[in-house]
Amino acid sequence: MQYWLVKTEPEEFSFDQLLIDGKVLWDGVRNYQARNNLKKMKKGDLVFIYHSGKSKEIVGISEVFKEYYPEPLDDSGLWVVVELKPVKRLNNSITLKQIKNEKPLVNMSLLKQSRLSVMSVSDLEYFFINKLSNKK
Repeated sequence: MQYWLVKTEPEEFSFDQLLIDGKVLWDGVRNYQARNNLKKMKKGDLVFIYHSGKSKEIVGISEVFKEYYPEPLDDSGLWVVVELKPVKRLNNSITLKQIKNEKPLVNMSLLKQSRLSVMSVSDLEYFFINKLSNKK
């Protein structure tokens, strides 16, 4: 199993909306590295949902339930989608500020490639964030 993080503007699509809808087609990715990360996602992989914009925080966990396929409305054939379903809301969201201040997270792609919208998360980072979420 691998772990991932995807970014979304909560005004456009929030974790709350994912909970309501029960699934989402993760589309609109227009960066080659992010697209390649979508292609690496496998069914059952867990994905942090990160709200970008004003809040800048990891708020929940989703699961890949359908691996990548061509984006339906993309005529160029360059872009792909995956389908995600919600797993759970984090007990306490983890802010970007917290991530920057935690030594085990200093090498996270979120800090190194801040504009990337789909990125891998190491096992250590995934479990540390979950532990941190349960602390408050």
